[in-house]
Amino acid sequence: MGKQELNVLKGISLSIRRNEYVALMGPSGSGKSTLMNILGCLDSPTSGTYILNDHDVSKMPDDDLAEIRNKEIGFVFQQFNLLPRLTALENVALPLIYAGVPQKRRLETAMEVIRKVGLEDRSHHKPNELSGGQCQRVAIARALVNNPSIILADEPTGNLDSKTSIEIMEIFNNIQAGGNTVVLVTHEEDIAGYAKRIIRLKDGVIETDRSREDALAPAF
Repeated sequence: MGKQELNVLKGISLSIRRNEYVALMGPSGSGKSTLMNILGCLDSPTSGTYILNDHDVSKMPDDDLAEIRNKEIGFVFQQFNLLPRLTALENVALPLIYAGVPQKRRLETAMEVIRKVGLEDRSHHKPNELSGGQCQRVAIARALVNNPSIILADEPTGNLDSKTSIEIMEIFNNIQAGGNTVVLVTHEEDIAGYAKRIIRLKDGVIETDRSREDALAPAF
């Protein structure tokens, strides 16, 4: 910030194993969004290292980071971030364009993933013809289409009603059960309760890092 240096994360040390299901929690300003951006290779740490699948991505140039993001990481956002002029199927196929996959195989693969999120009958509808829950299903399918190592979900139920939120979280359960690693950012305790491990941040440090059973157990 000008000449002032602001340390957002302060010496955080963290390991997430393959196929883990982790929730990151913390109040505004705790550093969880910055940590999520580093995990997603959207930001690079100013010091320290980030090892992703045995590769140190901390100091990679932007072009290499873009390739890592497209191959290794699937993003799901609160705002869906779908392109309004494309159909659900075309939105899901988008990462495959950047990966250089031919059109026929692109659309076949996208349709397979759309079936997994239960939206085959709406695949040719555009985002403005879909409900919020259906748009989030499309966003999840897009995140899955490259078979990434990690799914990063930032407040994925923030714009959804309770019933739809439960349906979306069941999809994340299935994704993790299928072998994917899921990292979820949320401020909602009931949503964090779907994860197997809950990490709470405060003022740029990890306050607690516990299994779901320990994290949600009542304090006596």
